[in-house]
Amino acid sequence: MIEFINENLQNARFRNVDLSGALIRGAVLENTDIDGYITGLTVNGVEVAPLVEAELNRRYPDRAKMSPTDPAGYREAWTILERLWAGTVERARTLRPELLDERVDGEWSFIETLRHLVFATDAWVLRAVLGQPAPWSPLGLPHDEMPAGTVPVDPGARPTLDEILALRADRMATVRRVLDDPALDLSATTTPVDAPGYPDPAGYPITRCLGAILSEEWEHRLFAERDLDALTGR
Repeated sequence: MIEFINENLQNARFRNVDLSGALIRGAVLENTDIDGYITGLTVNGVEVAPLVEAELNRRYPDRAKMSPTDPAGYREAWTILERLWAGTVERARTLRPELLDERVDGEWSFIETLRHLVFATDAWVLRAVLGQPAPWSPLGLPHDEMPAGTVPVDPGARPTLDEILALRADRMATVRRVLDDPALDLSATTTPVDAPGYPDPAGYPITRCLGAILSEEWEHRLFAERDLDALTGR
């Protein structure tokens, strides 16, 4: 167990950390910004997660639709994401091109965010759902923690906005075809691919695969909008 006692952590940055089971007492959390998966967190004796969920759903009325339970719900959620992303892309086009490669506070740039969503679709739809053993585009961008060599990637690539949007359009159309398929069975499990890579060769519930895509698309668009606010506010 690691203990921090009488430590000054002002302006510290924690990225991709696991604080499960952490016990914090006598802390000063003034102007603290926390973003992540939150469940079972209590602050001064109050469970926070339900309050956060309710507030996020109030701010973003479409958010609750990102947890569908039937094929029609998944199709509606995807239609919402298509509409929202179209607006975000149009907003990005108003910026100077070099700003779309700029990172804000160490987070992915706008184009890197789009590259990551290509990777997410390649992994969870083309590979896991459709059974393609090695579907990854070299312009896709996996999460930073992925061991080198797991999938082909060119981290130094600098695609233009139009180049990555063309790739995105192809991947988004693939998701649409999967969701529009009358044979879509949300109770099914995927057939494992016979090849190493990500995700691991295994059978996954279809709902896990499609849910991962909805979550990635929803959350990363919000991250992108946050960073566009910073870039346009200069």
